[in-house]
Amino acid sequence: MNTEPNAAAPLPEPVPQDNVPTEPPPSAEPAPRPQRLLQGVSVLALVALVSSGLLWQKLSSIQEHLARQSADATAQVVEARAFAKQAQEVALETAAKLAVTEARLSEVSLQRTQLEELMQSLSRSRDENLVVDIESAVRLAQQQAQLTGSAEPLLAALKTAELRITRAAQPRMTPLQRAIARDVSRIKATALADTPALLVKLDELIQLTDDLQMANAVAPARANEPLKRKPEESVTNWWVRVGLVVRDEVRSLVRISRIEDPDAALLSPEQSFFLRENLKLKLLNARLGLLSRQINSARSDLATASVSLGRYFDTSSRKTQTAITLLQQIQTQMKSLELPRVDETLAALSTAAAGR
Repeated sequence: MNTEPNAAAPLPEPVPQDNVPTEPPPSAEPAPRPQRLLQGVSVLALVALVSSGLLWQKLSSIQEHLARQSADATAQVVEARAFAKQAQEVALETAAKLAVTEARLSEVSLQRTQLEELMQSLSRSRDENLVVDIESAVRLAQQQAQLTGSAEPLLAALKTAELRITRAAQPRMTPLQRAIARDVSRIKATALADTPALLVKLDELIQLTDDLQMANAVAPARANEPLKRKPEESVTNWWVRVGLVVRDEVRSLVRISRIEDPDAALLSPEQSFFLRENLKLKLLNARLGLLSRQINSARSDLATASVSLGRYFDTSSRKTQTAITLLQQIQTQMKSLELPRVDETLAALSTAAAGR
């Protein structure tokens, strides 16, 4: 607020009177002293009166200015109070809205937490069901593969499981997916033997058993031609032929052979018959074991048959050598009959089922 200075205005200088001489003429007589004093007082009173009027006018102006400033200040105060009241009301309203918003936010946060827990629970349940289904399918496919001797059921189950895991798009299933991929690669890289071809070779070996010659068997006598003389044959040739026949007969009376195993030399014809039938039974058991996918049992029967074949039968005979060759081929091919196991996939399924 600007205020004017309260200093009094300068007093005006006395105006000289035109009709009053400042100095008495030298010829006139001087005025008396009281009259001069009265004149001075009158002048001073006039000056004071003028100064008071000017001062009063100044004070009136100042009062009006102060009144206007006071009115403006009062209006501003009223306006400020109105604004303050309005701001207070807005603040109270904002605080109420904020409280409601915070309450709703807390409610939404609680609902979100519950929803996340529900989704996690549903996700875990879905993952657990997926793991259980995959494990059941893989184990069933492994049994089918062992029964059929083919890896196709196992490969199909693993590929289906990999596709389901890809569709699920769960990060915790990634180790299981990698394990399935490794098992699939290992199964594809494994060369499996042809089971029907092995069965055919076993049938050939079983049929060949009846024609195998025992190690202590006597060679059958060779049929000699009649010793009648042919018309075109000379006497000398006839006697030579007679001599050869006599020599063969003499040789057949005594036979010298080398038998490595004493048990083979002491076999009686009856024991030889049962030994041959026992060899057939071993080969038939191996065939049944191959059909029922009992590979270890089939291998054991074939090993026993191989020992009997080399100990009690004539290994110099061509048929025996053929039987030994067939048996060795069967044993070699049976080493690749065992299907690769999916232990890595099953371990990953167990880990996923445990939630780790």
